[in-house]
Amino acid sequence: MGTGWRALRRRILTPDVSETSLDKRGFHKKSPAAQELLETVGTLFLKGYADAVESRTPEDLAQRLEEIPERFRGFAYEGAGMGYGVLDGLPFGGSKNVDALLAGPGDPHIYMVYVGVGWAMARIPRFRWPAFGHFDPLLSWLVLDGYGFHQAYFQTKKYVHEQYQNENFSWGGKPAYANRCIDQGIGRALWFVGGTDAELVTSLLGRFPAERHGDLYAGVGLAATYAGGGDEDELHLLVERAGEFRGQLAQGSSFAAEARVRAGLVVPHNNVATKILCGLPVERAAQASLDVRPGGDESATAGDLPAFELWRQRIAREVLSLGGVGK
Repeated sequence: MGTGWRALRRRILTPDVSETSLDKRGFHKKSPAAQELLETVGTLFLKGYADAVESRTPEDLAQRLEEIPERFRGFAYEGAGMGYGVLDGLPFGGSKNVDALLAGPGDPHIYMVYVGVGWAMARIPRFRWPAFGHFDPLLSWLVLDGYGFHQAYFQTKKYVHEQYQNENFSWGGKPAYANRCIDQGIGRALWFVGGTDAELVTSLLGRFPAERHGDLYAGVGLAATYAGGGDEDELHLLVERAGEFRGQLAQGSSFAAEARVRAGLVVPHNNVATKILCGLPVERAAQASLDVRPGGDESATAGDLPAFELWRQRIAREVLSLGGVGK
């Protein structure tokens, strides 16, 4: 860590690492190994955040983040997305930090950076939020996944145990669909709240209204694949419990695979997860996502639904067809 005003900015803006401890958050501790995994994710997320607010350039930031083990590097880039998003939201923090990251070393990690921006939006005033149209028209909805994860992670009682949903959430111009994307983030957070315990995670999910289960299972599938922590029996339990929402579970897993493959951060547990949740090896699960990605005129909207949702539905069908999960 350096000295001077950037180091001071790092100290002022970075949350204390204790905020990521399972004891502090009140999250379930399945085992010492699961606890260590989730707390390491939190610690290195905050490192990415802190390095972003201190680094002089995205290239300087990337040099720091490349030292992080592959299993956790994506989470550090997610934290960096939050850090730059917070800087962009401050009066004197600049306004194009996220853009500079994505135009350079952050591009392979675009999914994680977008999610990190959603974390930032949960921490800055709404009038400082970036305009929805500023981002890629297809991927913008990932920002709300990050927002939902943040709210479930830090306001667990309200967003998880009381199943809160803001019916008037207007960012993106489609409040009903915005809530669906937020639910995908809440589902991802359930994997952390439940300590990677599939039995508990699905029990928590089951308390939500049935119409929200599909998006929640997509988030669970993404987290179980990207972060890991569940053994094969637990992953099979996810498939069983998902029932009619197995396609959404597989879609989330495919998204996670694509994020890992794109960034060159595939580790063994990713392949274990996609073989069970998608019925496919990790590289094939990732390619399934790319094969049905909307392009051209489809990239912004598809009738009443955003093209992002069209994409998710296509992925679910494609993966179920190729992998045969649930047949």
